[in-house]
Amino acid sequence: MKKSDIAMIILIAAIGVIGAFFGTRAILGDGATKEVSVDTVEKISPTLSEVDPTIFNAEAINPAVKVNLEEKTQ
Repeated sequence: MKKSDIAMIILIAAIGVIGAFFGTRAILGDGATKEVSVDTVEKISPTLSEVDPTIFNAEAINPAVKVNLEEKTQ
């Protein structure tokens, strides 16, 4: 290849990169200058609230116990 061919390839590639850069900025906008509002998190209280007695009681179903639904035949 001649030096002029290499220079032409570099020139076309540079124009393509610059065109792509400005094209994407025109479509997507400049993200670095946009203002963003962020919600603040409330402080977690170290105290525990009272549990619901209808769910946590002595007669409640224990999900850790294996349940067999088949009928026992003798």
